Amino acid sequence: MMANATAIGIEAGGFPDFEEMVRANQSRVFSIAYHFLHDRAVAEEIAQDVFLKLYKALPSLQSETHITAWLCKVTGNRCIDYARSRRKYLSLDEIPEPATEAAPGDPIMAGRLRRMVASLPAKARIVVVLRYQEDMEPEEIARVLGWRLNTVKSQLYRSLTMLRNKLGRSSGEVES
Repeated sequence: MMANATAIGIEAGGFPDFEEMVRANQSRVFSIAYHFLHDRAVAEEIAQDVFLKLYKALPSLQSETHITAWLCKVTGNRCIDYARSRRKYLSLDEIPEPATEAAPGDPIMAGRLRRMVASLPAKARIVVVLRYQEDMEPEEIARVLGWRLNTVKSQLYRSLTMLRNKLGRSSGEVES
């Protein structure tokens, strides 16, 4: 691996070796994919694909910060592409419940909310996952996805409005 490390600029004060980059970023890449897709096997497959793309793209990347943003962008795009390729529409009852550890608070509400987020359109879902699961600010999401800040903000606003409406309907609230 050291021969490849020299090729990507480590001796010139560049990046750590590829294995170290994978170790440092694998949990974030997997987390984005898993929380977007709610399928562990597919999330692992997407993570592998993203790191393969990283390996091929290393010569064109400029810094470790650039690598992190690049990984988030590529992961988000791969998740959206995967969701589009499946384009089978499911009712909320058909969306599988992910096997996760108990969430703090109300586990029933947490499960309902996960299913509702999973039912959002792909672009809306990736913004919600990056904002609330990965705790990214809208400016960072815009930079990572290559979108305008206003696009991220409006996508986030529409997503939250859809979730509020779905939550209200599922809890039997009547709009006044």
